[in-house]
Amino acid sequence: MEEDKDLNYYLNLNWTLIEGQDLDFDGNPYYYIEIKEIPSFTFCAKTLARARENYKKQLKLSLMVMLERGEHIPEPGEEPDEPDWENLCP
Repeated sequence: MEEDKDLNYYLNLNWTLIEGQDLDFDGNPYYYIEIKEIPSFTFCAKTLARARENYKKQLKLSLMVMLERGEHIPEPGEEPDEPDWENLCP
């Protein structure tokens, strides 16, 4: 029997976090967290500690929208589909 993949299931996966630092438009530093498996996800905060504390709140909202839309949610360790290069590059 396949496991029911609900919001709680996805929130508890071992996501691949990408942490970094950048500068805003005024030259002030900020920190971000991206999730490798969900390229559209980025969370920013003034400190790395704050980003780590709070990114799951935004992740929850993002996952809720993805589930509501019936979108495929790539899981850690899942290999992405290879693009059909012949049709993309005529």
